[in-house]
Amino acid sequence: MSEKRWIYRPIPESPGELLAVEQLTRDLKVNPFMAMLLVQRGVYNFDQARTYFRPELTHLHDPYLMKDMDKAVLRLQMAMLRGEKVLVYGDYDVDGTTSVALFYGFMKTLYDNLDYYIPDRYKEGYGVSAQGIEWAAENGFTLIVSLDCGIKSIDRVAEAWEKGIDFIICDHHRPGSELPRAAAVLDPKRSDCDYPCKDLTGCGVGFKLLHALCLLRDIPLEQLFEFLDLLAISIASDIVPITGENRVLAYYGLKKLNSSPGFGVQALIKVAGFSSALDITNVVFGLGPRINAAGRIKHAKAAVQLLLAQTEEEATEFAFEINEHNNSRRQYDTSITEQALAMIQGDEWLLKAKSTVLFNNTWHKGVIGIVASRCIEKFHRPTIILTESHNRAAGSARSVPGFDVYEAIEECADLLEQFGGHTFAAGLTLKLENIKAFQQKFEEVVTRRIQEEQLIPMIEIDLPLDLDAIDQKFYNVLKQMAPFGPHNMAPVFSTHEVYLVGEPYIMKEKHLKMTVQQAGSYQRFTAIGFNMAHHALFLRRDQPFAICYQIEENNYNGNRSLQLYLKDIKVAAGTEQ
Repeated sequence: MSEKRWIYRPIPESPGELLAVEQLTRDLKVNPFMAMLLVQRGVYNFDQARTYFRPELTHLHDPYLMKDMDKAVLRLQMAMLRGEKVLVYGDYDVDGTTSVALFYGFMKTLYDNLDYYIPDRYKEGYGVSAQGIEWAAENGFTLIVSLDCGIKSIDRVAEAWEKGIDFIICDHHRPGSELPRAAAVLDPKRSDCDYPCKDLTGCGVGFKLLHALCLLRDIPLEQLFEFLDLLAISIASDIVPITGENRVLAYYGLKKLNSSPGFGVQALIKVAGFSSALDITNVVFGLGPRINAAGRIKHAKAAVQLLLAQTEEEATEFAFEINEHNNSRRQYDTSITEQALAMIQGDEWLLKAKSTVLFNNTWHKGVIGIVASRCIEKFHRPTIILTESHNRAAGSARSVPGFDVYEAIEECADLLEQFGGHTFAAGLTLKLENIKAFQQKFEEVVTRRIQEEQLIPMIEIDLPLDLDAIDQKFYNVLKQMAPFGPHNMAPVFSTHEVYLVGEPYIMKEKHLKMTVQQAGSYQRFTAIGFNMAHHALFLRRDQPFAICYQIEENNYNGNRSLQLYLKDIKVAAGTEQ
């Protein structure tokens, strides 16, 4: 029995869209369903389709279109000519550590007088820290390039300036009303910045600074493109839209990742257990968490050391260490999630609530954001997980589609010490004695703001599709729509009037496998539904049902066949008793 909402993306229906569907069908020699998918993604003609299906590195934007890029490059060039000590400063998450590895790794091929710095998640916290500035001053640095942080570090940048240290800020977070007084502030989200790609990662902004430096110093761009595997990891892990310039960078970054990654990335792929070609999903769930685990469990410097490793032996050693950190992170994650879910299930008020706020002073701060996401998988509602840190309650918030958790937290600001974040994720700290009052106020705010349908999980469906439209050619074109990710997700289809062929089969007591056929069609497909065994109770051979799914290729003992990867099943009303 399905409890999920099926939300359909708008189907092309205006005269212009229908004409585009007709032309693409003819010009690309694809079926109309594929043409509709392309129009949904903003591809209306043959030239746009060629750019979409065949990204080129020549499609990258001129880096000098970014506000302050000229200032940034000149300041960096000046530092190199003067022999100044340059510090590459990055955040402790995947985007920050890949940023540092890419920027430092490339700069090291041009210039020796530089070092890098990653703040400690627990001792220094997010962003540019006072300790980091102090360390730079004590060690004689006169220029700091901050990556994936710095856009709101007004006081810290001012402190650095007083100590004779300049800043070049490379960030992608939303700026405040005031910008730091730095030598240059690179951030495509600046209101006065006309750069065409607003959704670069922090690593992407650092890459564009190096792109500009290559143009200034007449360095072949191929030397910079050697680091695209790191950039692909940042794009995948930071969940940014994979469109425009990000799509080009992700496309070629994955090529590099799968053909000739650096020693560190190669070792990471090995410990993650991947043997076939990686896609965005593999990076998000296989590589990203391992890089993140270094900073969550110990210190993120280990992740940068891995990514910069110069030999296979060195890389293997660091990869093994990071994998151990990831195993520890998983253990924390699993045990804390179990405790959190038990707290909800054992409390009648929490069970009926429209939000979740939980506190335990023993929970590991490094995994509370992950635990919040796990709780949402089970109880689909805005969730905040709190633990104790420095005699305060520190928390991570996660939300559900369509609900702005940042604004809800903002309404509770009178009970908080500090908070920050965005629509779907935020961080906060409060006094321990305010936890109960905050839990109640947050629940009141969420109850007032949230719509009932937002508490029901949703599946976004691209198109209704006839099973007869699915063949190898259709799948081959579908594959070329990759890399998939935000704003270019792997297509999800629905088909109605579907019947069972034979009996459903339950695998490992929780997975569903069946053969399906659409009314009026001879085409049959194997359909697999992970953790969907319960649906078998409602399926009857003589009763139609609807499925939504993605299309995948199954390769078993060298035999390739297309199969449907089920996302949900809806049976006709009256058959779910």
